[in-house]
Amino acid sequence: MPKQQLKKSDTSSGQGLLWLFGVILTVQGFGSAITEAGWNTSFGVGGLLRAAHVPEWGTLLVGCAGAALLATAARRHFTKRQAH
Repeated sequence: MPKQQLKKSDTSSGQGLLWLFGVILTVQGFGSAITEAGWNTSFGVGGLLRAAHVPEWGTLLVGCAGAALLATAARRHFTKRQAH
């Protein structure tokens, strides 16, 4: 029985990491793109990408990656809920 609880814990921690990284990448990517467009400055991941000479649309890719992680986490959450 402890193995099942351990397995469930690993799944929920993995699910939590999907949510966490999805939110972080979404905020960092889209937030930096918005601040660059409105105030001609960048922060976080966007600032690092600028220092690495990545094109401006690179921050949008980071935001889209975050949105994809959030969509994956939401799909897994609702699929798991329907299974129970």
